[in-house]
Amino acid sequence: MSIWKAIINNLPEVEGPSQKFLPFKEKLKWTLIVLVIFFVLGIMPLFGLGQNQLERFEFFSVILGAEFGSIISLGIGPIVTASIVLQLLNGSGILKLDLTKPEGKKTFQGLQKLLAIFFIIFESSIFVLMGGLSPDPALTDNPIYGQIQMILIFQLFLGGIMILFMDELVSKWGFGSGISLFIAAGVSKSIFVQAFNWLPGPEGIAGITYSAGAIPALFQSLAAGDPITAGIMAATLIFTVIVFVVVVYAQAMKVEIPLSFGMVRGHGVRWPLSFFYTSVIPVILVSALIANFQLLGSFLDNREISLLGTFNTLGQPTSGFVYWVQPINIVRTILQQGTIFVGAAPYLQALFYILFLMVGAMIFSMFWVQTAGMDSRSQARNMMNSGLQIPGFRRDERVLERLLDRYIWPLTIMGGLAVGFLAGFADITGVLSSGTGILLAVMIVYRLYEEISKQHMMDMNPM
Repeated sequence: MSIWKAIINNLPEVEGPSQKFLPFKEKLKWTLIVLVIFFVLGIMPLFGLGQNQLERFEFFSVILGAEFGSIISLGIGPIVTASIVLQLLNGSGILKLDLTKPEGKKTFQGLQKLLAIFFIIFESSIFVLMGGLSPDPALTDNPIYGQIQMILIFQLFLGGIMILFMDELVSKWGFGSGISLFIAAGVSKSIFVQAFNWLPGPEGIAGITYSAGAIPALFQSLAAGDPITAGIMAATLIFTVIVFVVVVYAQAMKVEIPLSFGMVRGHGVRWPLSFFYTSVIPVILVSALIANFQLLGSFLDNREISLLGTFNTLGQPTSGFVYWVQPINIVRTILQQGTIFVGAAPYLQALFYILFLMVGAMIFSMFWVQTAGMDSRSQARNMMNSGLQIPGFRRDERVLERLLDRYIWPLTIMGGLAVGFLAGFADITGVLSSGTGILLAVMIVYRLYEEISKQHMMDMNPM
Protein backbone atom coordinates (compact mmCIF):
# COMPACT_ATOMS: atom_id res chain seq x y z
CA MET A 1 0.00 0.00 0.00
CA SER A 2 2.91 2.33 0.72
CA ILE A 3 4.11 1.83 -2.89
CA TRP A 4 0.72 2.94 -4.22
CA LYS A 5 0.74 5.97 -1.93
CA ALA A 6 4.24 6.87 -3.11
CA ILE A 7 3.11 6.65 -6.76
CA ILE A 8 -0.03 8.72 -6.09
CA ASN A 9 1.87 11.37 -4.14
CA ASN A 10 4.46 11.74 -6.94
CA LEU A 11 2.09 11.96 -9.89
CA PRO A 12 2.63 15.13 -11.97
CA GLU A 13 0.01 17.78 -11.35
CA VAL A 14 -0.85 21.37 -12.12
CA GLU A 15 0.21 23.55 -9.21
CA GLY A 16 -2.70 25.44 -7.70
CA PRO A 17 -2.74 29.18 -7.00
CA SER A 18 -1.08 30.40 -3.81
CA GLN A 19 -3.93 32.80 -2.95
CA LYS A 20 -7.25 31.46 -1.73
CA PHE A 21 -9.46 33.47 -4.11
CA LEU A 22 -8.37 34.23 -7.65
CA PRO A 23 -9.52 37.51 -9.27
CA PHE A 24 -12.21 37.33 -11.93
CA LYS A 25 -9.89 38.42 -14.76
CA GLU A 26 -7.30 35.80 -13.82
CA LYS A 27 -9.86 32.98 -13.96
CA LEU A 28 -11.30 34.30 -17.21
CA LYS A 29 -7.82 34.50 -18.76
CA TRP A 30 -6.93 30.88 -18.02
CA THR A 31 -10.36 29.62 -19.08
CA LEU A 32 -10.05 31.35 -22.47
CA ILE A 33 -6.46 30.13 -22.93
CA VAL A 34 -7.49 26.51 -22.35
CA LEU A 35 -10.50 26.95 -24.66
CA VAL A 36 -8.29 28.26 -27.49
CA ILE A 37 -5.80 25.39 -27.01
CA PHE A 38 -8.69 22.90 -27.10
CA PHE A 39 -9.99 24.23 -30.43
CA VAL A 40 -6.47 24.30 -31.91
CA LEU A 41 -5.82 20.69 -30.89
CA GLY A 42 -9.18 19.72 -32.42
CA ILE A 43 -8.02 20.77 -35.91
CA MET A 44 -4.60 19.08 -35.68
CA PRO A 45 -4.86 15.83 -37.69
CA LEU A 46 -3.05 12.69 -36.64
CA PHE A 47 0.19 12.17 -38.55
CA GLY A 48 0.14 8.89 -40.46
CA LEU A 49 -3.65 8.39 -40.25
CA GLY A 50 -5.03 6.44 -43.21
CA GLN A 51 -8.55 5.36 -42.23
CA ASN A 52 -10.83 7.06 -39.73
CA GLN A 53 -13.50 4.47 -38.92
CA LEU A 54 -14.69 6.57 -35.97
CA GLU A 55 -16.30 9.24 -38.16
CA ARG A 56 -19.55 7.27 -37.91
CA PHE A 57 -19.62 8.00 -34.16
CA GLU A 58 -19.88 11.79 -34.50
CA PHE A 59 -22.81 11.73 -32.04
CA PHE A 60 -20.51 10.43 -29.31
CA SER A 61 -17.59 12.68 -30.20
CA VAL A 62 -19.69 15.69 -29.17
CA ILE A 63 -20.52 14.14 -25.79
CA LEU A 64 -16.93 13.06 -25.20
CA GLY A 65 -15.50 16.47 -26.13
CA ALA A 66 -13.46 14.78 -28.88
CA GLU A 67 -12.61 15.34 -32.54
CA PHE A 68 -12.12 11.89 -34.06
CA GLY A 69 -9.13 11.94 -36.39
CA SER A 70 -7.39 14.74 -34.50
CA ILE A 71 -4.82 14.60 -31.71
CA ILE A 72 -7.65 14.82 -29.14
CA SER A 73 -9.60 11.85 -30.53
CA LEU A 74 -9.87 10.42 -27.01
CA GLY A 75 -11.50 13.56 -25.58
CA ILE A 76 -12.64 13.28 -21.98
CA GLY A 77 -13.45 9.57 -22.41
CA PRO A 78 -10.56 8.20 -20.30
CA ILE A 79 -11.22 10.72 -17.48
CA VAL A 80 -14.94 9.95 -17.34
CA THR A 81 -14.37 6.20 -17.61
CA ALA A 82 -11.89 6.33 -14.72
CA SER A 83 -14.46 8.24 -12.66
CA ILE A 84 -17.15 5.64 -13.44
CA VAL A 85 -14.93 2.72 -12.41
CA LEU A 86 -13.82 4.39 -9.16
CA GLN A 87 -17.38 5.35 -8.24
CA LEU A 88 -18.59 1.79 -8.80
CA LEU A 89 -15.71 0.34 -6.76
CA ASN A 90 -16.16 2.82 -3.92
CA GLY A 91 -19.95 2.71 -3.97
CA SER A 92 -20.02 -1.09 -3.84
CA GLY A 93 -17.59 -1.17 -0.91
CA ILE A 94 -14.82 -2.97 -2.82
CA LEU A 95 -12.65 0.13 -2.51
CA LYS A 96 -13.10 1.70 0.92
CA LEU A 97 -12.18 5.36 0.93
CA ASP A 98 -13.51 7.87 3.43
CA LEU A 99 -14.21 10.86 1.19
CA THR A 100 -15.20 13.00 4.18
CA LYS A 101 -11.53 13.22 5.18
CA PRO A 102 -8.80 15.08 3.28
CA GLU A 103 -6.62 11.96 3.09
CA GLY A 104 -9.45 9.94 1.52
CA LYS A 105 -10.20 12.67 -1.03
CA LYS A 106 -6.52 12.97 -1.94
CA THR A 107 -6.22 9.21 -2.42
CA PHE A 108 -9.41 9.16 -4.53
CA GLN A 109 -8.16 11.98 -6.77
CA GLY A 110 -4.75 10.32 -7.13
CA LEU A 111 -6.31 6.97 -8.04
CA GLN A 112 -8.59 8.71 -10.52
CA LYS A 113 -5.64 10.38 -12.26
CA LEU A 114 -3.66 7.12 -12.28
CA LEU A 115 -6.64 5.22 -13.70
CA ALA A 116 -7.24 7.97 -16.28
CA ILE A 117 -3.63 7.60 -17.50
CA PHE A 118 -4.17 3.84 -17.78
CA PHE A 119 -7.35 4.34 -19.84
CA ILE A 120 -5.55 6.88 -22.05
CA ILE A 121 -2.95 4.22 -22.91
CA PHE A 122 -5.58 1.48 -23.21
CA GLU A 123 -8.00 3.43 -25.41
CA SER A 124 -5.16 4.77 -27.59
CA SER A 125 -4.04 1.21 -28.25
CA ILE A 126 -7.60 -0.02 -28.85
CA PHE A 127 -8.41 2.79 -31.31
CA VAL A 128 -5.31 2.06 -33.41
CA LEU A 129 -4.79 -1.70 -33.11
CA MET A 130 -8.47 -2.59 -33.65
CA GLY A 131 -8.83 -0.43 -36.75
CA GLY A 132 -10.67 2.64 -35.50
CA LEU A 133 -7.80 4.99 -36.36
CA SER A 134 -5.40 3.02 -38.51
CA PRO A 135 -2.64 3.70 -41.06
CA ASP A 136 -3.20 3.37 -44.79
CA PRO A 137 -4.30 -0.24 -45.55
CA ALA A 138 -1.94 -0.24 -48.55
CA LEU A 139 0.92 -0.36 -46.03
CA THR A 140 -0.34 -3.49 -44.27
CA ASP A 141 2.50 -5.67 -45.60
CA ASN A 142 5.06 -2.90 -45.26
CA PRO A 143 7.56 -3.13 -42.36
CA ILE A 144 6.83 0.49 -41.38
CA TYR A 145 3.14 -0.30 -40.75
CA GLY A 146 3.82 -1.26 -37.13
CA GLN A 147 5.95 1.84 -36.61
CA ILE A 148 3.16 4.11 -37.89
CA GLN A 149 0.77 2.36 -35.49
CA MET A 150 3.09 3.18 -32.59
CA ILE A 151 3.33 6.81 -33.77
CA LEU A 152 -0.48 7.06 -33.86
CA ILE A 153 -0.76 5.56 -30.37
CA PHE A 154 1.83 8.03 -29.05
CA GLN A 155 -0.05 10.98 -30.57
CA LEU A 156 -3.33 9.84 -29.02
CA PHE A 157 -1.59 9.35 -25.68
CA LEU A 158 -0.08 12.83 -25.90
CA GLY A 159 -3.48 14.37 -26.68
CA GLY A 160 -5.14 12.47 -23.83
CA ILE A 161 -2.51 13.65 -21.35
CA MET A 162 -2.97 17.25 -22.52
CA ILE A 163 -6.75 16.99 -22.01
CA LEU A 164 -6.14 15.52 -18.54
CA PHE A 165 -3.92 18.39 -17.43
CA MET A 166 -6.04 21.06 -19.13
CA ASP A 167 -8.99 19.76 -17.12
CA GLU A 168 -6.91 20.11 -13.95
CA LEU A 169 -5.75 23.58 -15.03
CA VAL A 170 -9.34 24.80 -15.48
CA SER A 171 -10.42 23.28 -12.16
CA LYS A 172 -7.67 25.13 -10.26
CA TRP A 173 -7.24 28.33 -12.24
CA GLY A 174 -10.44 28.81 -14.25
CA PHE A 175 -14.22 28.57 -14.04
CA GLY A 176 -15.93 25.21 -13.51
CA SER A 177 -14.17 22.08 -14.72
CA GLY A 178 -12.35 21.26 -17.92
CA ILE A 179 -14.71 18.34 -18.64
CA SER A 180 -17.74 20.62 -18.63
CA LEU A 181 -15.92 23.34 -20.59
CA PHE A 182 -14.83 20.94 -23.36
CA ILE A 183 -18.32 19.49 -23.70
CA ALA A 184 -19.95 22.93 -23.85
CA ALA A 185 -17.40 24.15 -26.41
CA GLY A 186 -17.85 21.10 -28.64
CA VAL A 187 -21.64 21.21 -28.48
CA SER A 188 -21.79 24.96 -29.13
CA LYS A 189 -19.62 24.58 -32.22
CA SER A 190 -21.72 21.65 -33.43
CA ILE A 191 -25.01 23.53 -32.92
CA PHE A 192 -23.72 26.59 -34.79
CA VAL A 193 -22.44 24.52 -37.72
CA GLN A 194 -25.59 22.37 -37.97
CA ALA A 195 -27.83 25.45 -37.80
CA PHE A 196 -26.06 27.82 -40.22
CA ASN A 197 -23.84 25.70 -42.48
CA TRP A 198 -24.67 26.77 -46.06
CA LEU A 199 -22.36 24.24 -47.73
CA PRO A 200 -24.08 21.41 -49.67
CA GLY A 201 -25.24 18.52 -47.53
CA PRO A 202 -26.60 15.05 -48.31
CA GLU A 203 -29.35 14.58 -50.88
CA GLY A 204 -32.82 15.51 -49.61
CA ILE A 205 -36.07 13.54 -49.60
CA ALA A 206 -37.11 14.70 -53.09
CA GLY A 207 -33.69 14.03 -54.59
CA ILE A 208 -32.61 17.66 -54.20
CA THR A 209 -29.36 18.63 -52.49
CA TYR A 210 -29.85 21.25 -49.76
CA SER A 211 -27.43 23.00 -47.47
CA ALA A 212 -26.20 21.01 -44.47
CA GLY A 213 -27.44 23.67 -42.02
CA ALA A 214 -31.03 23.42 -40.80
CA ILE A 215 -31.92 27.11 -41.31
CA PRO A 216 -30.67 27.40 -44.93
CA ALA A 217 -32.15 23.98 -45.75
CA LEU A 218 -35.53 25.05 -44.34
CA PHE A 219 -35.83 28.02 -46.70
CA GLN A 220 -34.42 26.07 -49.65
CA SER A 221 -36.90 23.21 -49.18
CA LEU A 222 -39.80 25.65 -48.87
CA ALA A 223 -38.73 27.34 -52.11
CA ALA A 224 -38.42 23.93 -53.81
CA GLY A 225 -41.89 22.82 -52.62
CA ASP A 226 -40.53 19.95 -50.50
CA PRO A 227 -42.83 19.84 -47.43
CA ILE A 228 -41.25 16.72 -45.89
CA THR A 229 -37.73 18.16 -45.69
CA ALA A 230 -39.14 21.54 -44.60
CA GLY A 231 -41.12 19.81 -41.83
CA ILE A 232 -38.06 17.89 -40.62
CA MET A 233 -35.93 21.05 -40.50
CA ALA A 234 -38.69 23.06 -38.81
CA ALA A 235 -39.24 20.28 -36.23
CA THR A 236 -35.49 20.20 -35.54
CA LEU A 237 -35.40 23.92 -34.81
CA ILE A 238 -38.67 23.93 -32.82
CA PHE A 239 -37.68 21.03 -30.57
CA THR A 240 -34.23 22.58 -30.05
CA VAL A 241 -35.89 25.74 -28.73
CA ILE A 242 -38.36 23.72 -26.61
CA VAL A 243 -35.58 21.68 -24.98
CA PHE A 244 -33.56 24.85 -24.39
CA VAL A 245 -36.47 26.62 -22.64
CA VAL A 246 -37.45 23.57 -20.54
CA VAL A 247 -33.87 22.96 -19.37
CA VAL A 248 -33.32 26.62 -18.44
CA TYR A 249 -36.62 26.64 -16.50
CA ALA A 250 -35.87 23.35 -14.72
CA GLN A 251 -32.32 24.48 -13.97
CA ALA A 252 -33.70 27.51 -12.12
CA MET A 253 -35.93 25.32 -9.91
CA LYS A 254 -34.54 24.94 -6.41
CA VAL A 255 -35.44 24.35 -2.78
CA GLU A 256 -34.22 27.04 -0.39
CA ILE A 257 -33.64 26.06 3.25
CA PRO A 258 -33.76 29.02 5.70
CA LEU A 259 -30.75 29.08 8.02
CA SER A 260 -29.50 31.58 10.57
CA PHE A 261 -26.09 32.56 11.89
CA GLY A 262 -25.73 31.26 15.41
CA MET A 263 -23.34 34.03 16.48
CA VAL A 264 -25.21 36.91 14.80
CA ARG A 265 -28.79 37.25 15.92
CA GLY A 266 -31.33 38.39 13.34
CA HIS A 267 -29.22 37.54 10.29
CA GLY A 268 -29.70 34.48 8.10
CA VAL A 269 -29.36 33.05 4.61
CA ARG A 270 -31.23 30.65 2.36
CA TRP A 271 -29.23 27.56 1.41
CA PRO A 272 -30.29 26.60 -2.18
CA LEU A 273 -30.63 22.99 -3.33
CA SER A 274 -31.17 22.77 -7.09
CA PHE A 275 -33.72 20.41 -8.63
CA PHE A 276 -30.88 19.06 -10.77
CA TYR A 277 -28.93 18.46 -7.58
CA THR A 278 -26.06 16.59 -9.23
CA SER A 279 -26.15 18.83 -12.32
CA VAL A 280 -25.11 17.23 -15.62
CA ILE A 281 -22.60 14.76 -14.18
CA PRO A 282 -24.93 11.69 -14.25
CA VAL A 283 -25.82 12.28 -17.92
CA ILE A 284 -22.15 12.70 -18.82
CA LEU A 285 -21.35 9.41 -17.11
CA VAL A 286 -24.20 7.39 -18.62
CA SER A 287 -23.58 8.90 -22.09
CA ALA A 288 -19.90 7.99 -21.84
CA LEU A 289 -20.93 4.48 -20.83
CA ILE A 290 -23.17 4.17 -23.91
CA ALA A 291 -20.37 5.55 -26.10
CA ASN A 292 -17.98 2.93 -24.75
CA PHE A 293 -20.55 0.17 -25.43
CA GLN A 294 -20.98 1.41 -29.01
CA LEU A 295 -17.25 1.67 -29.68
CA LEU A 296 -16.49 -1.70 -28.11
CA GLY A 297 -19.41 -3.33 -29.95
CA SER A 298 -18.17 -1.95 -33.28
CA PHE A 299 -14.63 -3.18 -32.72
CA LEU A 300 -15.87 -6.62 -31.65
CA ASP A 301 -18.19 -6.83 -34.65
CA ASN A 302 -15.25 -6.06 -36.95
CA ARG A 303 -13.65 -9.16 -35.46
CA GLU A 304 -16.91 -11.12 -36.09
CA ILE A 305 -17.73 -11.23 -32.38
CA SER A 306 -21.38 -10.21 -31.95
CA LEU A 307 -21.33 -10.06 -28.17
CA LEU A 308 -22.92 -6.59 -27.94
CA GLY A 309 -24.64 -6.58 -31.34
CA THR A 310 -24.06 -6.24 -35.07
CA PHE A 311 -23.42 -3.24 -37.34
CA ASN A 312 -24.15 -2.58 -41.01
CA THR A 313 -21.67 -1.28 -43.59
CA LEU A 314 -22.44 2.31 -42.55
CA GLY A 315 -21.47 1.53 -38.96
CA GLN A 316 -25.06 1.71 -37.64
CA PRO A 317 -26.18 -0.88 -35.04
CA THR A 318 -28.71 -3.34 -36.43
CA SER A 319 -29.22 -5.75 -33.53
CA GLY A 320 -28.22 -6.54 -29.97
CA PHE A 321 -27.77 -4.33 -26.95
CA VAL A 322 -26.02 -1.54 -28.90
CA TYR A 323 -29.09 -1.26 -31.15
CA TRP A 324 -31.44 -0.64 -28.25
CA VAL A 325 -29.26 2.01 -26.61
CA GLN A 326 -28.91 3.95 -29.86
CA PRO A 327 -31.17 7.03 -30.11
CA ILE A 328 -33.70 7.03 -32.94
CA ASN A 329 -35.15 10.21 -34.45
CA ILE A 330 -38.81 9.31 -34.05
CA VAL A 331 -40.01 12.68 -35.40
CA ARG A 332 -38.08 12.26 -38.66
CA THR A 333 -39.42 8.70 -39.00
CA ILE A 334 -43.03 9.87 -38.59
CA LEU A 335 -42.65 12.78 -41.04
CA GLN A 336 -40.96 10.62 -43.68
CA GLN A 337 -43.68 7.95 -43.55
CA GLY A 338 -46.47 10.48 -43.19
CA THR A 339 -48.17 8.64 -40.31
CA ILE A 340 -47.69 7.95 -36.62
CA PHE A 341 -48.33 4.25 -37.25
CA VAL A 342 -44.75 3.38 -38.14
CA GLY A 343 -44.70 0.04 -36.34
CA ALA A 344 -43.82 -0.90 -32.79
CA ALA A 345 -40.03 -1.23 -33.23
CA PRO A 346 -39.16 2.52 -33.44
CA TYR A 347 -41.34 3.36 -30.43
CA LEU A 348 -39.90 0.46 -28.39
CA GLN A 349 -36.35 1.51 -29.26
CA ALA A 350 -37.08 5.12 -28.27
CA LEU A 351 -38.74 3.99 -25.01
CA PHE A 352 -35.85 1.66 -24.10
CA TYR A 353 -33.32 4.40 -24.82
CA ILE A 354 -35.13 6.93 -22.61
CA LEU A 355 -35.58 4.40 -19.78
CA PHE A 356 -31.90 3.41 -19.97
CA LEU A 357 -30.86 7.07 -19.71
CA MET A 358 -33.27 7.72 -16.82
CA VAL A 359 -32.25 4.69 -14.76
CA GLY A 360 -28.56 5.17 -15.54
CA ALA A 361 -28.66 8.87 -14.64
CA MET A 362 -30.49 8.09 -11.38
CA ILE A 363 -27.93 5.43 -10.36
CA PHE A 364 -24.93 7.62 -11.21
CA SER A 365 -26.61 10.54 -9.46
CA MET A 366 -26.83 8.50 -6.24
CA PHE A 367 -23.18 7.43 -6.58
CA TRP A 368 -22.07 10.97 -7.28
CA VAL A 369 -23.77 12.35 -4.17
CA GLN A 370 -21.87 9.86 -2.05
CA THR A 371 -18.47 10.33 -3.70
CA ALA A 372 -18.50 14.09 -4.28
CA GLY A 373 -19.31 15.11 -0.71
CA MET A 374 -22.86 16.20 -1.58
CA ASP A 375 -24.63 13.88 0.88
CA SER A 376 -26.58 15.15 3.91
CA ARG A 377 -23.78 14.54 6.41
CA SER A 378 -21.16 16.41 4.38
CA GLN A 379 -23.50 19.31 3.67
CA ALA A 380 -24.52 19.53 7.33
CA ARG A 381 -20.86 19.62 8.34
CA ASN A 382 -20.17 22.41 5.82
CA MET A 383 -23.10 24.42 7.16
CA MET A 384 -22.00 23.96 10.76
CA ASN A 385 -18.45 24.99 9.89
CA SER A 386 -19.90 28.14 8.32
CA GLY A 387 -21.66 28.97 11.59
CA LEU A 388 -25.15 28.22 10.26
CA GLN A 389 -28.01 26.47 12.05
CA ILE A 390 -31.76 25.93 11.71
CA PRO A 391 -33.78 28.77 13.27
CA GLY A 392 -35.57 27.54 16.38
CA PHE A 393 -33.46 24.37 16.75
CA ARG A 394 -30.41 23.70 18.86
CA ARG A 395 -27.05 23.77 17.15
CA ASP A 396 -26.55 20.09 16.35
CA GLU A 397 -25.14 18.52 13.18
CA ARG A 398 -27.47 15.52 13.47
CA VAL A 399 -30.57 17.73 13.49
CA LEU A 400 -29.38 19.53 10.37
CA GLU A 401 -28.52 16.21 8.71
CA ARG A 402 -32.03 14.83 9.31
CA LEU A 403 -33.54 17.97 7.82
CA LEU A 404 -31.35 17.76 4.74
CA ASP A 405 -32.24 14.07 4.30
CA ARG A 406 -35.81 15.16 3.53
CA TYR A 407 -34.61 17.10 0.50
CA ILE A 408 -31.30 15.75 -0.78
CA TRP A 409 -32.25 12.15 -1.55
CA PRO A 410 -35.58 13.01 -3.24
CA LEU A 411 -33.81 15.69 -5.28
CA THR A 412 -31.03 13.26 -6.15
CA ILE A 413 -33.43 10.61 -7.44
CA MET A 414 -35.98 12.93 -9.08
CA GLY A 415 -33.28 15.17 -10.55
CA GLY A 416 -31.43 12.18 -12.02
CA LEU A 417 -34.61 10.78 -13.56
CA ALA A 418 -35.63 14.20 -14.92
CA VAL A 419 -32.26 14.99 -16.49
CA GLY A 420 -32.16 11.50 -18.04
CA PHE A 421 -35.66 11.97 -19.47
CA LEU A 422 -34.84 15.39 -20.92
CA ALA A 423 -31.69 14.03 -22.55
CA GLY A 424 -33.58 11.08 -24.03
CA PHE A 425 -36.51 13.22 -25.20
CA ALA A 426 -34.13 15.65 -26.91
CA ASP A 427 -32.33 12.78 -28.65
CA ILE A 428 -35.45 11.10 -30.07
CA THR A 429 -36.87 14.43 -31.32
CA GLY A 430 -33.71 15.14 -33.32
CA VAL A 431 -32.58 18.48 -31.95
CA LEU A 432 -29.49 20.22 -33.35
CA SER A 433 -26.18 18.57 -32.49
CA SER A 434 -27.36 15.80 -30.16
CA GLY A 435 -30.07 15.82 -27.52
CA THR A 436 -27.72 14.89 -24.73
CA GLY A 437 -25.18 17.38 -26.02
CA ILE A 438 -27.53 20.37 -26.11
CA LEU A 439 -28.88 19.47 -22.67
CA LEU A 440 -25.38 19.31 -21.27
CA ALA A 441 -24.37 22.55 -22.96
CA VAL A 442 -27.35 24.51 -21.63
CA MET A 443 -26.89 23.27 -18.08
CA ILE A 444 -23.11 23.72 -18.15
CA VAL A 445 -23.36 27.26 -19.50
CA TYR A 446 -26.04 28.06 -16.90
CA ARG A 447 -23.81 26.81 -14.08
CA LEU A 448 -20.83 28.63 -15.58
CA TYR A 449 -22.88 31.83 -15.71
CA GLU A 450 -23.81 31.42 -12.03
CA GLU A 451 -20.17 30.84 -11.05
CA ILE A 452 -18.96 33.83 -13.08
CA SER A 453 -21.67 36.03 -11.54
CA LYS A 454 -20.69 34.87 -8.06
CA GLN A 455 -17.00 35.52 -8.74
CA HIS A 456 -17.75 38.97 -10.16
CA MET A 457 -19.89 39.81 -7.11
CA MET A 458 -17.08 38.72 -4.78
CA ASP A 459 -14.61 40.92 -6.64
CA MET A 460 -16.95 43.91 -6.42
CA ASN A 461 -17.89 43.27 -2.78
CA PRO A 462 -15.00 41.45 -1.04
CA MET A 463 -16.63 41.64 2.39
